[in-house]
Amino acid sequence: MKSKIKTLGELKKSGYQPRSVKEELRLNLIKKLSEGEKVFEGILGFDDTVLPDVERAILSQHNILLLGLRGQAKTRIARLLVTLLDEYIPVVAGSEIHDDPLQPISRFALDLIKEQGDKTPVSWVHREERYVEKLATPDVSIADLVGDVDPIKAATLKLPYSDERVIHFGLIPRAHRSIFVINELPDLQARIQVSLFNILQEGDLQIRGFKLRLPLDIQFVFTANPEDYTNRGSIITPLKDRIESQILTHYPREIETAKTITAQEANLSEEQNKNIHIPEITKTILERLSFEARESDFVDEKSGVSARLSIAGFENLVSTAERRMLINKRQKTTGRITDFWGVIPAITGKIELVYEGEQEGPYNVALNLLDSAIKNEFLEYFPHPDKLKKRDRNDPYSTIRNWFGKGNVIELLNDCDDKIYKKELDKVEGLKELVVDYVKTDKQNIYIYMELVIHALSGFNILTRALLDSSLSFRDILANMFDNLDEDE
Repeated sequence: MKSKIKTLGELKKSGYQPRSVKEELRLNLIKKLSEGEKVFEGILGFDDTVLPDVERAILSQHNILLLGLRGQAKTRIARLLVTLLDEYIPVVAGSEIHDDPLQPISRFALDLIKEQGDKTPVSWVHREERYVEKLATPDVSIADLVGDVDPIKAATLKLPYSDERVIHFGLIPRAHRSIFVINELPDLQARIQVSLFNILQEGDLQIRGFKLRLPLDIQFVFTANPEDYTNRGSIITPLKDRIESQILTHYPREIETAKTITAQEANLSEEQNKNIHIPEITKTILERLSFEARESDFVDEKSGVSARLSIAGFENLVSTAERRMLINKRQKTTGRITDFWGVIPAITGKIELVYEGEQEGPYNVALNLLDSAIKNEFLEYFPHPDKLKKRDRNDPYSTIRNWFGKGNVIELLNDCDDKIYKKELDKVEGLKELVVDYVKTDKQNIYIYMELVIHALSGFNILTRALLDSSLSFRDILANMFDNLDEDE
């Protein structure tokens, strides 16, 4: 239809009927739900919680506030609402605010239609152009959002400031017949938030010094982080009262969902996907680390731990393995637990520490989180070493304990070749046999489980671990104590 209709007269003959943006969203959502289509593609973990609430809000033709901690896909959800708009809508050609040809509101469109009648030119706007997003910052002004007099336009057109044609429209009028998103709403100063009252309640907007009231048609979506309420401001109560649906978001509740999100969002090159094999257990440890961080006493619970920690961590994990592969002039490699030491920069930059955490230090907090994740993953496959009775004849770790008890040491170099890495793990008596007894896995992944056991036994204080700049060494904890006594003497 859009390719044929070029004028207002042709549009009238086509039988076109105007409808509001909220009606568009509602009717297109009804169609998708009725046909069983997925509405929010790429949003995971919200199928039974957040997304039904969003859909109910759209069916109710509500403005929406998405409230949640950082990294909970609030902006992603808002942007996907565009897919529920009609693909194209007609506008008065040249209009700054997407005037509907049958329901014009701006002085420009009204004058043009009065002058040209059915010959008024009509253009078509794609739905992607009907999305406006603004990050709220303390310096945002009413002129930015609503509009103001444009002195240059007044001088050019030789018009007085009282003439409507000298108005420079702000972001909200330019979002007429569109979706308008304000991110981090509490960052708006209170007096700026007041300017939104009328548009949310009455559906119109008044621009300073002019009698006109623009009856705008906008779907508002706001996002906010509860932590911002105390740090940088708050959503004033009268404004919050005018936003009909407040929807709480959350972090993934299952490890598998979190892994899928990370895999979907991680930015890996074709070569990395082809040449670097990251075992599933390694991916699981990475997600456990984020879950551990959200429960840690060292991490500020109110600030949250974004899903971006896992995403950036996974990219670093792959890059650490890739760097090792390139150094050793290999074509392919498999990720290891020692590669997590390359992930630490992604952890320390993504967590806000409480006082105790600051005292501990970001690096040590990251190591503690990694140790907890490793131990919890270890217990999914192997018995708890501390819960075995002393001198238990069925102790599955006895051979390993005895080997280290003889003073043996293994050293895992961060950048060592795969052959050296495997040779070092193979030295430990009983290690491979333990993994074969408890884990069903293939030859490619057996060494990651062997390494898991070594790291976990260190976490349970059965072995001691020494961290150097480029390696990790493991030995019997008692042997280490005797070494320290010798040094003291």
